Amino acid sequence: MLAQQRQQTILERVRSHGGVRVADLVRELGVSDMTIRRDLEVLAERGLLEKVHGGATALGPGSTEEPGFTAKSARQQQEKEAIARRAAQLVRSGTAVALSAGTTTWALAHHLIGVPELTVITNSIPVAEVFHRNPRADRTVVLTGGVRTPSDALVGPVAVSAIRRLHVDTLFLGVHGMSVRAGFTTPNLLESETDRELVAAAHRLVIPADHTKWNTVGISTIAELTEADVVISDAGLSQDARTELAERAGELIIAEGTP
Repeated sequence: MLAQQRQQTILERVRSHGGVRVADLVRELGVSDMTIRRDLEVLAERGLLEKVHGGATALGPGSTEEPGFTAKSARQQQEKEAIARRAAQLVRSGTAVALSAGTTTWALAHHLIGVPELTVITNSIPVAEVFHRNPRADRTVVLTGGVRTPSDALVGPVAVSAIRRLHVDTLFLGVHGMSVRAGFTTPNLLESETDRELVAAAHRLVIPADHTKWNTVGISTIAELTEADVVISDAGLSQDARTELAERAGELIIAEGTP
């Protein structure tokens, strides 16, 4: 395959899936890691995609643009892992927690598989799969059902009806963006409705969100900054953002070990 053909294939993959990983392209296209990275550099220089750690994503986002799960999982991996480790420290055995859809909550799920006597409510297919692949007899996992979004969230009337009768100790809410003006937001209207039900069902609201979420605004607000009991972010969060969140949220935690 010629370089131009290969780059066109990569670009089509990014546009259809929202993002690609270098390792996947190496395996599928049968070329070296360096070759793929050069292709991504060429496409990025032409303004056709955005290079990220370990791959590339489509350009954007706008207030209604919703990257796929693969695209989002390639972004800020170190930050998300550190945030997830810190968030897991807030979970005690014998409690009920809810994890909304998102790549940071998906990372958190991996840190909760060893917690005994845990009940997990989620509208995220990838989060549920983490627990399914690591079963425990003393754990209960409830997957809400609903209509699937590009970010692998289950939303809509079925999800809302399932959540409405539930009560959890802590909700870990993945968000698309956060700002003083708009609060915590999502680019998906149906997901916003479902997430608001999760917020209503929770005694404590925890927002695990890396620094790139600050001043990113999706089309629909899930909750105001003042509704968060805890916000967990990384060392890349600006001082202005830290000041605003510390004043409005119940507690701001900066995860250790972030770049």
